[in-house]
This record gives sequence, structure tokens and C-alpha cells, in this order.
Amino acid sequence: MKNILVTGGLGFIGSHTVVELQASGYRVIVVDDLSNSTVDVLENIEKISGIKPDFHQLDLRNKSDVQQLFATTSIDGIIHFAAFKAVGESVHKPLEYYENNIGSLVYILQEMVKHNIKNFIFSSSCTVYGQAETLPITELEKTKPALSPYGNTKQVGEEIIIDACNAHQLNAISLRYFNPIGAHDSIHIGELPLGVPQNLIPYITQTAIGLRDELSIFGNDYDTKDGTAVRDYIHVVDLAKAHIAALTRLVNKENTENYEYYNVGTGTGLSVLEIVESFERVTEQKLNYTIVERRKGDVTAAFADNTLVTSKLKWQPEKSLDDALRSAWEWQKKNT
Repeated sequence: MKNILVTGGLGFIGSHTVVELQASGYRVIVVDDLSNSTVDVLENIEKISGIKPDFHQLDLRNKSDVQQLFATTSIDGIIHFAAFKAVGESVHKPLEYYENNIGSLVYILQEMVKHNIKNFIFSSSCTVYGQAETLPITELEKTKPALSPYGNTKQVGEEIIIDACNAHQLNAISLRYFNPIGAHDSIHIGELPLGVPQNLIPYITQTAIGLRDELSIFGNDYDTKDGTAVRDYIHVVDLAKAHIAALTRLVNKENTENYEYYNVGTGTGLSVLEIVESFERVTEQKLNYTIVERRKGDVTAAFADNTLVTSKLKWQPEKSLDDALRSAWEWQKKNT
């Protein structure tokens, strides 16, 4: 049984990936500092899988703690989610974002080299493309100068991993996500942001349940079919399974390069208003929303060409938008 370290393993995407890892026969070690999650997620993972993963509450900015973890834990591979992730906040707190997102990555890679751990999956983002010149976005699309410190940490993070792979014979895959949404079918785990939501779907569900007065839609003057921004929304369970596919590729030594990267999305672009209309239809809830000014840094449209990930990783998105919205609503009702 392979031992997989999952950093940020109690977060939204991390917790769903832990469940899928366990279902695939991996033993999971979770590291999380609980800055954007709660320890209750551990019990909820156990409710789904029947297995409570090993857990270390640890701040990866503390180098000595990272060294101690690797010195005392058998690890065969790493999936690295742990990072600050709010675009707007990163503009106001850039040094905190660089310290946390870049520093912790470097410490982990150093320990991989020291302990001869070869397999690494990195949680990257479609933000590395900025406003793409061609849609849908393929992996041939050039990356653009980052529009936020958060986005820059993903770009620089990938560059650091490439250098580490070349120098130390590591094998790594970066998954460039589009917009993960939804919750596990069991409704035991889902997206529960601490504080004001930064993402569309939890803001929609919190508005529908009455926690927020109204949903703000940032701009209706984009060059899109209805004027609102277009994104690619992928069910979080499908995204979690993409991590298993990437890990399997590395464990089975099927990778053709020591560093590979893949877009992970559905391949379909949907506008904010289309998401609102779909949510209202699926849940029979009427949303109170208003149009406000565009948000700085938002691109007009971003959706994936997922040809490469489906062919190389043998992965396909299986769940529908309706599945995702329905599960997100059930999760919100359960946690209000």
C-alpha cells in the first residue's frame, strides 16, 4: 500500500481527493493548518470511507516541523494543495501569499530530495493563462503575466517544480484546474468557506439560504453571449479523480517527461447568468442578484480543451452541472 501525503487535505478539493485516494487503496497522511478548514472534516471523511486518515495539524511555513514530519513518516508520493487562494486578498497581502505558497513548496521539495521521494502532484490553476488568445484553452496556450500575487504563486510554483525535477530527477504533474464546484454525493464533505465566500457557487447557495442579502454579479458588459463572464465549472469529485489518474501515471512510471501539466475542466464554458438560471431551475429557489462593476483581474472567458488530460490520463468528467449544483445546495442546507 502506497503512503500518500496530502497537504491541505481537509480543504474543499483536498478532502474529496483523500476520499478518492482511500477508495483506490492508498494510505493517506493529511497535513492541514486549519486556516481555511475544520478538524470535523476528518470525521466526515471517515463517515464516507470507513477510514480515518492520519492527521498532522502543521503549518508548512515552519521548516523544522516539515523536516520532522518527513523524518518520522513513510511517504511514497505527495499531492500538494496547501496554499492561500483568495485572489483579492493576495493583492492586499502579497508577502503573506509568497511566504506561504512559495516557502512551503520549497520546504516540501527539499524534503523530497533528502528522503528520495519521487512523485509529486501540484495543485495549479488556469489563472496561469490570463485571458487566453484562443478558446477553448489548450496546454499550448502561453502563460501570461499574473494578474494577482496568488496567480503569480502558481506560475512561480510551476517554475520551481520544473527546476527541481531537472536537478533532482523528481517526477511531477501540475493540474491546472478550472472552477471546481459541488459536494460529495454523501453530503458529508463540500465547500464551506470560512468568512465571505470568494467563489461563485457558495455565494449563490448562501444567498439562496438567506445568509447573504444578494448575489453580486461582477459586470454584464463582457464580450459574451449575455455580457457576464464565462467559466468552466467542474464537479469537485471529477476533479479529485483526476488527481488519482495523475498519481497512477507517476506510480506506474507512465509519464514521458519528468514534468507534465494538464488542464482539468469539462470543456464547456458557461456564463454567470447561465449558472444562476441553472441553479434556480435545479433547486426551485429564486435568487436575489444585482449587477455591479467588473472586478479587477477577472478575465472575460476561460474554459478548457481537455483533450490532453482525457487521452494521457484516461480521465473523463462524469458528473453534470445539475449534479454539482444540486449537491452544493444540499450541502448548504445541511450546514446552515
